[in-house]
Amino acid sequence: MSINYIKKVMSPEEIRAEYALTEEQKELKKVRDKEIKDILTGESDRFLAIIGPCSADNEDSVCDYISRLAKVQEEIKDKVLIIPRIYTNKPRTTGEGYKGMVHQPDPEKKPDISEGIIAMRKMHLRAIRESHLFAADEMLYPENWPYVEDILSYVAVGARSVEDQQHRIVISGFDIPCGMKNPTSGDFHVMLNSCKAGQASHTFLYRGYEVKTDGNPFAHTVLRGAVNKHGQNITNYHYEDLIRLAGLYDEYELKNPGTIIDTNHSNSNKVYSEQPRIVEEILHSRRISSDIRKLVKGVMVESYIVEGRHNIGQHIYGQSITDPCIGWEDTEKLLKNIAEKL
Repeated sequence: MSINYIKKVMSPEEIRAEYALTEEQKELKKVRDKEIKDILTGESDRFLAIIGPCSADNEDSVCDYISRLAKVQEEIKDKVLIIPRIYTNKPRTTGEGYKGMVHQPDPEKKPDISEGIIAMRKMHLRAIRESHLFAADEMLYPENWPYVEDILSYVAVGARSVEDQQHRIVISGFDIPCGMKNPTSGDFHVMLNSCKAGQASHTFLYRGYEVKTDGNPFAHTVLRGAVNKHGQNITNYHYEDLIRLAGLYDEYELKNPGTIIDTNHSNSNKVYSEQPRIVEEILHSRRISSDIRKLVKGVMVESYIVEGRHNIGQHIYGQSITDPCIGWEDTEKLLKNIAEKL
């Protein structure tokens, strides 16, 4: 009934020094971060596509996938800005199952946080080197942020974490955009309160220090659908939902009002193949409403090389071992369709 200390892991300073970005990559990241922020402020009318595997479990297939994204990015760069998902921390509803590369660098072996942090860092650096794209991840553990603060260009806070005080105030110290998902209940006010907290300055205890944050003006909402008291999925990406959110943003007077729509999870009723259809409806809503066009800055899509999912140990290259994803052919078609219809 106690916490057992296993071993001390490398400090963030040590791991950033040993597995470091080049000076050229640091400059490239500044450019990419500004491009994303310009979309959220409205200075750019491009559209964000935050897209990739449900979980990044294998370095070779993840980097293969992201290199494919980079080729499509070059074709659609005037209309769409791609942020690849490299999700290395996975929230589990019951606490059971694969928790991501940071926990298990090899999904078939026991957890090893020390090796997981190194494996995660090496995968990110390889993806940056091969694609020149900077990724998104979910902030499941706020204290892990210093391990990735120099390599991520976007962070999401999940539905189970968005009401947590530590997540909210740590986000206020980020210098990159952060998407706050609606909670599983679907309450828009909880999501907007999280954005308000993320945009404010806070003083708190963090990693053994008293710290003060400046506030993050790029904290914004993410719609991912909801679950009612009967366990049924409820969508929140339709025209009426978006008009309501736009009105609530006016009431909250937040900086840089905008939303990203997660096309999977409860919005797709966990039917991954519905994601392209949902994107199509979102684009239609943006075309017929200037308020929605101003509000909706992009979409999140779960995608990989091979569609569907498999169980750990089956070794299907480029296929998810967590939630099922659309495959590469549909992914390429979807991204080009977005660019064509914006």
